[in-house]
Amino acid sequence: MGWLPQEVIRRKRDGKVLSEADIQRFVAGITDFSISEGQAAAFAMAVLLKGMNVEERIALASAMRDSGRVLSWNLPGPVVDKHSTGGIGDLVSLPLAPLLAACGCFVPMISGRGLGHTGGTLDKLDSIPGYDSQPSMARLHEVVASVGCAIIGQTNDLAPADKRLYAIRDVTATVESIDLIVASILSKKLAAGLDVLLIDVKVGNGAFMAQADDALALAESIVAVANGAGVRTRALITDMSQPLARSAGNALEVEEAIALLRGEVRSQRLWDVTLALAEQTLLCAGLASSAELAREQLLAAWQSGAALERFAQMVKALGGPADLVERPDNYLPAAPVVMPVYAPLEGLVQSIDTRAVGIAVVALGGGRRRPQDSIDPAVGLSELAFPGERVGPNRPLAMVHARDLAQAEQAAAAVLAAYQVAIEPREVPALISRLCLEA
Repeated sequence: MGWLPQEVIRRKRDGKVLSEADIQRFVAGITDFSISEGQAAAFAMAVLLKGMNVEERIALASAMRDSGRVLSWNLPGPVVDKHSTGGIGDLVSLPLAPLLAACGCFVPMISGRGLGHTGGTLDKLDSIPGYDSQPSMARLHEVVASVGCAIIGQTNDLAPADKRLYAIRDVTATVESIDLIVASILSKKLAAGLDVLLIDVKVGNGAFMAQADDALALAESIVAVANGAGVRTRALITDMSQPLARSAGNALEVEEAIALLRGEVRSQRLWDVTLALAEQTLLCAGLASSAELAREQLLAAWQSGAALERFAQMVKALGGPADLVERPDNYLPAAPVVMPVYAPLEGLVQSIDTRAVGIAVVALGGGRRRPQDSIDPAVGLSELAFPGERVGPNRPLAMVHARDLAQAEQAAAAVLAAYQVAIEPREVPALISRLCLEA
C-alpha cells in the first residue's frame, strides 16, 4: 500500500510519534497542494490536541524551511537575526539591526506585518517614502554585503508551506498550538540561512502570551528546535505589560527609532531590551567573550554614530531618502490632528491595558482589522506615559495623532480607559525575566 496522508493524521490523532519521513512528505503535500485543505486542517487539529515531541518539532520546522528557497551567504562575519512575538511600541528591530551591523554582524532581517493589536516592523518601514521592503533576492544579498543589514518582508519563495498552513490554522481554531507556532516562526528564520537567532518572547497584557508559564514554554521550545535544526539560538522573555516605546504607530515609531540611534533615549526600557538582545547576539555569535565587552562594543557603535550611519545607508540602499536621519520630519507622514489626552486627576500611572492601547492605534487606521486593509502610516500615539510617572494638567497620558477630529476623540477616550491613575505607585514587573540559552 502506498503512502496515505490520512494515516499520518490518524497516527497523530491517536497520540503517536510521527517519523521524519512522514512529516517531510506531509509538508511536501501541503506545498504542492496534493494534500487537501481538509487534510491539512485535520493534521493541525491533531497536533494541537496531541502535541509533538522535540524531534517531531525539529522535523516539522526543517521540512517547512525546505518547502521553498533556503538562502546561503558567503560573508566575512556571522549572519544573525532576531524575532519578537510582538507587542506595542516594539520598534526594537529598527535600531537593533544597524547596531549589530556596526559590530561586525550581517543582518538579513526578514520581518512581518502587524498582527492583531500589535504593530509590524514592515508596516513601520513602509512609512518611509521609496523604501523597498520587498526587494529581489539579488538586491537583498547586495545590501546585506555592502551595508551589513537589510530589513525586508518575507518573499513568496521562503517557506511557502508555512504560508498555506497558517492560513488554514487561522480559520480552524488551531493558531494557539505551541508546536505549530514554533514551526511557523522557525521555518522562515531557518530559510534565511542564519548562524545565530535571538528570540524576544513578550509576556504581559500587551502580548499574545499573557501568562509567564506560556511564554517560558514557547521560549524553551523555540530554543530547543532551532538549535536542533542547526541555528545557534537564545531567547529572552521580556515584559509587555506596558508599551515598550513612547510611541505606537508606524511613522511615529520610525521617528523614535531614528532619535534613539542619534542618542536620544526616550524610553529606557526600549533601550535596555535592545541592548540586552544585542549583547546576547554578540555573545552567541562569538564576537564578544563577555557581556561587559559586548556592551562596550555596542555603546561605542551607538555613541560614535556608526549604528546611525548603517541605518541611513540601509534606507538609501533600499530606495529611501539619503538624508532621512538628518531630516525625518521632511519625509515621514504626519497626521493633521494632534490632540493631548489628560487624565481626569493628577497622580501616578499605576497600570496600562497595553492591548487596549494597541487596539486604539488599529482603530485610528494604524493597523489592520482585516488582512486586506490598508494602513495610515501617519496616525498613532506618542509621548505615552509609563507606570510610575506623574500625569496631570502639565503632563498628558499621550498625544493622539489622527486623520480627523472624530477619530482623535475616539482614540482619546480609548486611551483614558486604558490607563489607571492613582496616588500610590504600583510595582512594575521585571523588564527581562528569563534568558534561555542554547543547549
